[in-house]
Amino acid sequence: MRSTGQQVRNSGVPVTVRTAQWCATHPLKAIAGWVFLLAVCIGAGAAVGTNKGSFADFWVGEAGRAEAMASGSGLTPPPVEQVLIERRAGGGTAGGGTAGEGTAGPGEPAAAAGEIRGRMAALPAVESVAEPVVARGGDAVRVAVTLRGDKETAKQDVDALLAQTAAVQEAHPGLLIEQTGSASISVAVNDKQGQDLGRTEMISLPVTFLILLVVFGAVLAAGVPVLLALFSFAGAVGLYGLASWVFPDAGGAALSVIFMMGMAVGVDYSLFYLKRAREERERSGATISHARAVELAAATSGRAVVDSGLAVALALAGLYLVGDVVFSSIATGAILVTLVAVGGSLTVLPALLALLVHRMDGGRRARRKGRRAEGRMWAAVLRPVVRRPLVALAAGLVATVALAAPALSMKLGTEGKETFPDSIPAVAAYDRLVAAFPSEGPAHLVLVRGEDPAAPLRKLAAATRGDALFAQDRAPRLRIAEDGRTALLALPVPYAANSPEASRSLERVRERLLPAAVAGAPGAQWAVSGEIAAGADYAAHQERRLPWVVLFVSLATLAVMYAAFRSVVAAALGTLLNLAAVLVSWGVLTLVFQGTWAEGLLGFESLGFVGSRTPLMVFAILVGLSTDYQIFVVSRIREAVRRGVPTREAVVDGIAGSASVVTSAAVIMVSVFVSFLFIDRIEMKQIAVGLTVAVLFDAIVLRAVILPSAMALLGDRAWWPVRPARPTASVSVTLSGRGTGEMAQV
Repeated sequence: MRSTGQQVRNSGVPVTVRTAQWCATHPLKAIAGWVFLLAVCIGAGAAVGTNKGSFADFWVGEAGRAEAMASGSGLTPPPVEQVLIERRAGGGTAGGGTAGEGTAGPGEPAAAAGEIRGRMAALPAVESVAEPVVARGGDAVRVAVTLRGDKETAKQDVDALLAQTAAVQEAHPGLLIEQTGSASISVAVNDKQGQDLGRTEMISLPVTFLILLVVFGAVLAAGVPVLLALFSFAGAVGLYGLASWVFPDAGGAALSVIFMMGMAVGVDYSLFYLKRAREERERSGATISHARAVELAAATSGRAVVDSGLAVALALAGLYLVGDVVFSSIATGAILVTLVAVGGSLTVLPALLALLVHRMDGGRRARRKGRRAEGRMWAAVLRPVVRRPLVALAAGLVATVALAAPALSMKLGTEGKETFPDSIPAVAAYDRLVAAFPSEGPAHLVLVRGEDPAAPLRKLAAATRGDALFAQDRAPRLRIAEDGRTALLALPVPYAANSPEASRSLERVRERLLPAAVAGAPGAQWAVSGEIAAGADYAAHQERRLPWVVLFVSLATLAVMYAAFRSVVAAALGTLLNLAAVLVSWGVLTLVFQGTWAEGLLGFESLGFVGSRTPLMVFAILVGLSTDYQIFVVSRIREAVRRGVPTREAVVDGIAGSASVVTSAAVIMVSVFVSFLFIDRIEMKQIAVGLTVAVLFDAIVLRAVILPSAMALLGDRAWWPVRPARPTASVSVTLSGRGTGEMAQV
């Protein structure tokens, strides 16, 4: 039974240290418990499955109201797939030279269209197949296939249609026969992103391992952080399946973000802990045991990991304020992987260190020499900064403003069919389909509810006749609900959904044409949806919620850093530095993606805007990760102050002393983020660029110039209201009962 004295000694010991003690003392039990917990998480997630968000979860603004009106009256457009038939180069007309739009003429394209119709009509998932339609000029034929069910069931059924299209293509090698539509594009984009994510993993994992191998000089020491990061990702994916029944899965980038965050924080937290344990043992001249070094690391880096994990989770929680299923699912997955990574760093990592530490300790002399050299280099860089802090601070602020200023001209837009990579056959086919049949592009879906809803919609259709902002190759389609009280008009637009022309057409319908058309129908309700309207409303929704997210995350970060440092000034400074990194990231995003100069370098086609989700996503992720750095670095400065070092000198000691760890962490984060540039989706490229730039700016400018100069100017005021006290015997606690000489300040 534990003695009363030992209970008294342990009562003041932080939980991180007590956890590390137990895990280091019982490593096999700790590892077995961790593996069992991961197995439970993965098994539970697989057993319950993932709850996919319904289409109603994505409805926002006026477009959402229109979708609700259409759904309630049975006017939701059914899923339609289009099969496009074209002659290959030099093959003549596709429809026998027929002018205008009509039934396809004789010849091979017509025969292929007939085969498509017969094959598709025989499929259980197909509700109807339309007559073939020939484009103006006769160089293309399209066959519209209407599916049963809704957009979600269409994604499950589309493979059967694609198989029939491929069979007809094989029978007619002289023709180009491809299928496109919302379902086929969605499935293809998700498959492509899955393949790209696999390639990203194949890039980031070995690169991260090699970086860690250079840092630690031992294979096992390099492999443990990578292994724990992968375990965190696997466990979080299982928990994400469970959580999706509360916060539905929006698909898309959620899994990619979970992997990105898992690698970033999983490796970083392990790195902080492992390097601190080595440092404590080397500082003692190898006179303390490995288990004792683990406990000392738990008292310092372990606390920083907990504070950092809490800051990251709170920053990501701000995304729930957006009120959007995409952000909610991403926030859920990223928070889960962060918390799992924290748990692994505090439990299984000490156990692995205790069990394998003798095999992780290679190259001690070379490491010590390298760390001293790096510390001297950073000290040489920092001393001029703290000697002339005002000049250094001014230079850092000028660089920050210069890089952040372009964010003032940032334009937001949403992803659509035109923004997906045309390396995907269904996307390339969509581009050719719209070029040949402009009315098959995006359309405004105008809903009117009232006594005679069709009348104002007919007026609206007449008002768009001859207007270049609307497609003129086919008359707008009008549908009336069975109860006769709701009608839907599809107004096709011959421009990309994110183009200025499409935006002008939406503005014209919403602000001029539709109000004029319903003016004579008192009591009528109306709303406009469609791809263009949904994108505009979504971007506007993000802009309205952005200030609230920024306010919440900033206050939450301020609270976490105050809890970590017990200093209002240090917490406020850290919060401002985080915002500076975000603004720089936004500025560079604007420079890169609203222009064309970087297209060849990064492999994208400029859309003239930044994705509406990107700024918020970069903000939440970046604030969490930047707080990670701030807590670790300022904690080292605070440790030096508590040893009695003046604040200016403590700034140099703390930053130089943590340089090896933080620089390694920054390099690893950058390598992970850069690997996401290989995902052929512009939204992921934007997130990768934004985070990479911010991490580099944080490491080079904020940490080396602005932070030390600001703290040097503040002096002891940086710790207001209470300057950290120097250690005394009364505030030192015995971490275990192994000996009177093993003490640590916590």
